[in-house]
Amino acid sequence: MTDPKAIQPSELDQLPDRDPEETAEWQASLDAVTKAAGPHRAAYLMRRTLERAEGAGLALPKLLETDYVNTIPTSAEPTVDGDEEMEQRITAWNRWNAAAMVTRGSKYGVGGHIATFASAAWLYETGFNHFFKGKEGDGSGDQLYVQGHASPGIYARAFLDGRLNEEQLDNFRRESGGNGLPSYPHPRRLPWLWEFPTVSMGLGPISAIYQARFNRYLTSRGIKDLTNSHVWAFLGDGEMDEPESTTALTLASREGLDNLTFVINCNLQRLDGPVRANFKIVQELEAQFRGAGWNVIKSLWGTAWDELFQLDTTGALVRRLREVPDAQVQTYQTRDAAYIREDFFGKDPQLAEMGKLLSDDKILECFHYSRGGHESRKVYAAYKAALAHKGAPTVILAQTVKGHTLGRGFASKNANHQMKKLSVDEFKDMRDLLGLPIKDSDFVDGVVPYGHPGADSPEVRYLQERRAALGGPAPARRVHPLAPLPAPADKAFASFDKGSGSQSVATTMAFVRLVKDLVRDKETGKRWVPIVPDEARTFGMESLFPSLGIYSPKGQTYEPVDRDQLMYYKEAKNGQILNEGITEAGSMADFIAASTAYATHGEAMIPFYIFYSMFGWQRTADQMWQLGDQLGRGFLVGATAGRTTLTGEGLQHADGHSPAIAATNPAALTYDPAFAYEVAAIVKDGLRRMYGEAAPGEDPNVFYYLTVYNEPLPQPAKPSVAGVDEGIVKGLYRFNTAESAGLAPAANAPRIQLLGSGTAIHWALKAQKLLTEEWGVAADVWSATSWTELRRDAMEADAALLRGEERVPYVRRALQGAEGPVLAVSDYMRQVPDQIAQWVEQDWSSLGADGFGLSDTREAARRHFGVDAESIVVAALAQLAKRGEVKATAVKEARERYGL
Repeated sequence: MTDPKAIQPSELDQLPDRDPEETAEWQASLDAVTKAAGPHRAAYLMRRTLERAEGAGLALPKLLETDYVNTIPTSAEPTVDGDEEMEQRITAWNRWNAAAMVTRGSKYGVGGHIATFASAAWLYETGFNHFFKGKEGDGSGDQLYVQGHASPGIYARAFLDGRLNEEQLDNFRRESGGNGLPSYPHPRRLPWLWEFPTVSMGLGPISAIYQARFNRYLTSRGIKDLTNSHVWAFLGDGEMDEPESTTALTLASREGLDNLTFVINCNLQRLDGPVRANFKIVQELEAQFRGAGWNVIKSLWGTAWDELFQLDTTGALVRRLREVPDAQVQTYQTRDAAYIREDFFGKDPQLAEMGKLLSDDKILECFHYSRGGHESRKVYAAYKAALAHKGAPTVILAQTVKGHTLGRGFASKNANHQMKKLSVDEFKDMRDLLGLPIKDSDFVDGVVPYGHPGADSPEVRYLQERRAALGGPAPARRVHPLAPLPAPADKAFASFDKGSGSQSVATTMAFVRLVKDLVRDKETGKRWVPIVPDEARTFGMESLFPSLGIYSPKGQTYEPVDRDQLMYYKEAKNGQILNEGITEAGSMADFIAASTAYATHGEAMIPFYIFYSMFGWQRTADQMWQLGDQLGRGFLVGATAGRTTLTGEGLQHADGHSPAIAATNPAALTYDPAFAYEVAAIVKDGLRRMYGEAAPGEDPNVFYYLTVYNEPLPQPAKPSVAGVDEGIVKGLYRFNTAESAGLAPAANAPRIQLLGSGTAIHWALKAQKLLTEEWGVAADVWSATSWTELRRDAMEADAALLRGEERVPYVRRALQGAEGPVLAVSDYMRQVPDQIAQWVEQDWSSLGADGFGLSDTREAARRHFGVDAESIVVAALAQLAKRGEVKATAVKEARERYGL
């Protein structure tokens, strides 16, 4: 019997025991079994009892980890609904062509991955043959997130299906000729095939979760019924180390996303070696997902193991499987039967006896080949169980061998991720193993041939019939012919043209006011998807709560504490706002799903995601690249922008560089508007370009990044001069001159051009006044709404010149004839305005907030960085002094006067 004093106290000691004697009897029974049959038998009985309790619906904590065996026993596997022999032949062709494609491309040095698809082939093929719904049936079909390194296998299947030809396979990773295949799933490069870019590891899992969640959102809001769409994400076990891979697991279980299945290819290897050399990645993932509330299905062992498990009457085999670390399992894959007998079976006398009953061939079959992820019937059973499970998402942990069927030189070798080709002899061995009708004479000059049974062969007919029954080809991306969204009433935008008078309004608030008007539009209002990471009140968006509602699949099951207030916290099943909590990564995943709904679901949605500008591009720039690759459309809004506007918060909140990072993304149109009417004009043009009638040559597959500020200032009226709207969109226009500002400089006064963006234009306007009144200098002020768009236009002009076309950059045309030098200033590092320096004909200089931010008042921060009005005056005088247009002593005098 166990000494009761050795038993640690538990939370159950806090609960009243209405029958201590009965409790003691149960405990005594456990002690007796432990003593008589051993701890392993006692543990087995406890696990079976807990399983029974869970099945009966008793409220007990779930086991986080189960034995290292298949969740679905062989006896419970359903019959595969298809011709398994035919599917074996199809998969063999696809294995061959995937390896051939990469090997043939290796002569160009372009790389490629062979081993991943070799391990995961049945995970994909079973889905394509039986489960993955296409887009030609009802609804939107299924959404497939394909593991990036498995792309050769997907291309091979498309080749067998007639969707790709040999020339395209030969141009794998060679796209510049116009008929090539991208290395990985890249919708921007192959938009008819790929829906989701996944090779930036970790982004596939989180995107799949939020895609499944967005499907529910569209259904709940009555936009489109997606109850028949399922999201499948194919992932690597090593990929699960990425924080984004698991960051949203609890969201998926909390919202009961049973329209989502993760399939994790557990080949126990990552890029350089074992995923968990001294541990077991499958068990770790099982505990992680079970703890997060997911349904877990393990498919670890093939049918060859059935005999071994039947011989395991003592549980010794299961115990040994549980304790052997992954790196040792990988070693078994490469060693002979004698080694496995000694190291695996020889560790336990009971196992040693079992080993005597097994032939060498049986041992090698089990340890070298037989895995749950390599048998269609095992995968079929797991997929069917996943779809049948309701109330929670499912993860399938499928054990495979990396490099399976590629030969002993590949299987489970640490270096196989970097191995890019097979020799001719290795291909011949592979041919024999797969039973393919490829002759030795087909290898011309040592080049491996592609294999195809013929367009009218039984294999191709079977493949196409299966896909037709499931709704057409997959994967596939379809952009439905959508009518342009009607433009919102011009009143919503024009209301900002008159300015705010004496009222101080921050551009953040101006944007929120604009959105409030736009979501009321009868035609397009329901299309807006407001996304915010738990900062709605910071950005003044709480007024949208009661009118739009916050999306929740449960609605509102409580009475909100602020129910008696006008702007109370309202959740609803059909809520429009996605308030994600403190997760920029989750918010970006939301944005990506919404911004690509026009293709995924044939429904144009208009997402805007508003966030602290410092915590956008700096934290989630990889997802923003994913957004561009997936051809997403919408508005990213970096609020509380700039390095000096967010008083008191300091270094980690002071954004001085987001436009510089955004400039690296070709799909991002980056704007730094200064005034409310500029915000309105940019949003209006964005709606036209992305959702309305794009002009000839304009790509609608872009997204807008606007920086807006939290500094309340009077908003001026839009200047009533020609070209303002064009200048706002293109990136530069003259806001005023010294004369139009009413400053009346002398007729022969030296002149300078001040270019400012965002909040910096207000310092430029103050400097304009100081220059005239105190130094006799005339200054014209320009609003630079987009340094990046000016640069891109200029680069396009340069490229046109190389083609022999005459084209002048817009920035040069805009500034043509402007007198004096140019001084540019922004609330960002100087690199941001300096983007356009080489295309400005006038003398150029700039000011910016370089370095780390700091906590202080706005005025003190601007003085610290040398971007306030007085600093602008000194910099302007220095430029003019160099030109001999003011006395050199004026610069020294100004520094002393302003205390610089």
